Amino acid sequence: MLIALDMDGTLLNEEGQISPKNREAIIKAQNLGHIVIIATGRSFMDAERQLRLADLECPIVSLNGAVVTLSDHTLAASKPLKKEDIIPALRWMNEIPDLYYEVYTEDNVYVELNKRVRLEKLSTLSEEEVPEEVSWLLKAMIDQQFQQAAVTYVESMEEIWSKEENVIYKTLAFSLDRELLKEASTRFAAIPGLIITASHVNNIEINHEDANKGSGVAMLAAHYGIPLTDVAVMGDSYNDQPMFERAGYRIAMANAAPVLKEMAEFVTVSNAEDGVAAGLEHLMAKF
Repeated sequence: MLIALDMDGTLLNEEGQISPKNREAIIKAQNLGHIVIIATGRSFMDAERQLRLADLECPIVSLNGAVVTLSDHTLAASKPLKKEDIIPALRWMNEIPDLYYEVYTEDNVYVELNKRVRLEKLSTLSEEEVPEEVSWLLKAMIDQQFQQAAVTYVESMEEIWSKEENVIYKTLAFSLDRELLKEASTRFAAIPGLIITASHVNNIEINHEDANKGSGVAMLAAHYGIPLTDVAVMGDSYNDQPMFERAGYRIAMANAAPVLKEMAEFVTVSNAEDGVAAGLEHLMAKF
């Protein structure tokens, strides 16, 4: 069996780490002959760093399927964005103060410094200026965005996309103003060849239309000669839906989006409660 695990909200706990219990469960599954892979919106370097810290080795579907890497770090597939197509939309986001965004290359995440500063300032607003539930959400989102290891701050994003050697695989936009996100989504949707997903209600993620977790997981299943009926997936968010649609068995986290719970054959406990370990235990007993 091939088992695909999402990272944020699934494999990683609230401290952004792979717990000892989840680690032990992965090793047990691997020792039983199952292939455990990671399927994440993070860059390869960020995902691989988390595995390295837990002394684990797994193939990685990164950047929502834009890059597929084997456990020996061999690049198996990649689907970059066409820079010339997306630069006008990126420039528009530059001009919107309340629209934070990131640009992902294979091995880095780039953030414009003034965007980060403004995002952090928003998290310090008083309860009178921002409702408590929004303030809590904002802090949680900021913490998650900056848990990543490889974030590079630049004065201007122009210096990133203007360099020919920089290949862009994904961009992510975040805002508490969902109308702004809707406008950003509309602009990117007008560009041929893109897919727009989300890992949270307050963000959108833009990839090549052929890059999604479902295609990445299917590619690795084919590589290992495993039929999709023998693929199990575990996740919590909207960008996990493509792999839920392709897999033979689906496990949703207790903290998962409702649509994933509706699709799932089994709902495990939350990522804060070692939900991956419980999900793997369920799989090992069932199969």
